[in-house]
Amino acid sequence: MYKEGEIRLIALGLIRNGANQVFVSEGYDPVKQNTFYRAMGGGVDFGETSLEALKREFQEEIQAELQNIRYLGCLENLFTFNGKPGHEIIQLYECDFVDPKYYELQRQEFTEGERKKVAVWVDINRCKSGELRLVPEQFLDFV
Repeated sequence: MYKEGEIRLIALGLIRNGANQVFVSEGYDPVKQNTFYRAMGGGVDFGETSLEALKREFQEEIQAELQNIRYLGCLENLFTFNGKPGHEIIQLYECDFVDPKYYELQRQEFTEGERKKVAVWVDINRCKSGELRLVPEQFLDFV
């Protein structure tokens, strides 16, 4: 969870389904009243590498194992969510699901802390056109 005034280190996984879809979690900002999408993953714990965190987060959230994991780079994201400033350093990885069933899902519900969330496949072109909001914006450089 975010603590005000702190920079959070997170690991996110870019997973493609063919050339036109990416697997993302759906979020909603009640202050801005808009829906956004972000690659799945989460916070890196003390004593854990970002690669270990990536694998753990996918296991915890949707019970999925990852394979073909490749490091893409580091992104810095300054943002406002729910009216509060946030700052995160993102270690971004490209990867694949081990189990092919995840590529068939239309939506995957999961719990993050006490919040119920959903992950979906979205069309990359709808993100690039601005129809769907993918965050952080620099993420579009990798899809």
